[in-house]
Amino acid sequence: MYIAKQVTMLFSALFLGISFLVVPATAAEDIKIGVLTPLTAGAHSLGKEAVRGAEIAEAYINAKGGVLGRKIKVIIEDDAGQVEKAVSGFRKLTSRDKVVAIIGQIHSSNMLALIKPAEKAGIPIFSTQASNVKITSSKSPNVFRTAAIDPDRAEAWVGFFQQNGFKKIGIIAENTDYGVGLVKLLKSFNKERSLGLSLKSFIFDKNSRDLTPQLLQIKNSGADVVINIGVGDVAYLIVKQAYDIKLFPETPMVASFDWPSQPIFWKNTGNKGTYLTYISYGHPNQKLTAMGEWFKAEFERLYNDAPIFGASNAFGQIVMIAEAIYHAGSADPGAIMKALEDYHYDNFNGPVKFNRADGARWHQSSPPILIVQHTAEGQSLGQGTILYPPNLQTGSLTKGSR
Repeated sequence: MYIAKQVTMLFSALFLGISFLVVPATAAEDIKIGVLTPLTAGAHSLGKEAVRGAEIAEAYINAKGGVLGRKIKVIIEDDAGQVEKAVSGFRKLTSRDKVVAIIGQIHSSNMLALIKPAEKAGIPIFSTQASNVKITSSKSPNVFRTAAIDPDRAEAWVGFFQQNGFKKIGIIAENTDYGVGLVKLLKSFNKERSLGLSLKSFIFDKNSRDLTPQLLQIKNSGADVVINIGVGDVAYLIVKQAYDIKLFPETPMVASFDWPSQPIFWKNTGNKGTYLTYISYGHPNQKLTAMGEWFKAEFERLYNDAPIFGASNAFGQIVMIAEAIYHAGSADPGAIMKALEDYHYDNFNGPVKFNRADGARWHQSSPPILIVQHTAEGQSLGQGTILYPPNLQTGSLTKGSR
């Protein structure tokens, strides 16, 4: 567990430009915030990064004296990427641990399953990376998100296809709300905008360990590009099996989010991952808020690596919840939700306002979307080539060879 005494930098001017009530937080009970995220099974590496970010946020806030004279304590619960475990974990956090808010959701299916329980429990729940449009278009007063939504992702893909003249698109997607939702959205974009794309999609069971039949069909279709909509271990499997049948890197492949920016990517794929392109929610050279700069430096000090989006976003979400408690003058979940709507906040990457907007923009704050390519084994996000959008482009797509 990350502890407050490890924090070595000054806090006086960094904490969002406000002063929390710096009262010795020894007598009052801790304010508990839940982190419900996958720590085992497929997407465990993403969940562990979210936990790192949340624990650093706990130390960051408590080093300032806590909030309203009370310390923040994060309570970690594993959802294993499964709906049933997400629901049971939610019940533990709310009934046993009495948390006042929950963050950490990575999987869209899990997040969707938790909307009604959150409404019944009367607490706010944040999507840390779950992106399905139905999450925020539910217009639930309890749901907040500071992550990309699927239309943002699809817009970037379409722009990238047009930039490179891609017409024949092969899609391999897991059978989850995330995977199926993205396929439906791309098909809708294609029809409504008369894009003229040929879309061939293959939906697979997320627990499958042999995607060769689907990948061979994509290869035989003569696709110009492949979209890899897998999450966790299966996403790596798609890369390796596509390489083995000589589909990739001969045909470009785009990963649906920033998992190739993790150091574990190269451990899992080796040189088979070279030339992969992927969606990223920012870049190491982008301008951050004061707390974002602090977090980046502290994360690098602790882990000798740059934080990925999920870690930074979890950090920011805990800090925003703490600030909402400060504004509300109370740790009552209902008061926290009202304060989240009523005030402006800073996340690690910029300002946030949770508006009651239409559709999927309800309580939604989207990060920037980039498409990046690794052109050499071992590259980090900062060393990769930005392919899209054009105004940030640092190079052109490199087609792979053996």
